[in-house]
Amino acid sequence: MARFTPHPDQLPLNWSDNEAIESIVERRLAERFEAESFQWRFRLVMIETVMMGLLVLVAGLLLKQPTMMVLRASLLIAASCLATGLMLLSLSAGTAKLMSRLRRWRGK
Repeated sequence: MARFTPHPDQLPLNWSDNEAIESIVERRLAERFEAESFQWRFRLVMIETVMMGLLVLVAGLLLKQPTMMVLRASLLIAASCLATGLMLLSLSAGTAKLMSRLRRWRGK
């Protein structure tokens, strides 16, 4: 069996220090996920807002309620759902920043 020889332009990797490589990968993944977490939470809030508004709209129309009353209730529910979702989103983002600052402060 022939021995595998890497291409000369390929970056040579030293796998002897496996723990250091794992810590580097974990740190980079944590930074990436922390940066993307706000976007995913915002998407969830928007999905929840649309679902709640549509649920009230469809239920009101199926129960043959007055259309303007159903539309107003649907918009009110969606707006309140969006407001509370954004408030929770900002509180969780603020708490995450505070916790990371505390961890950095303790690490010094």
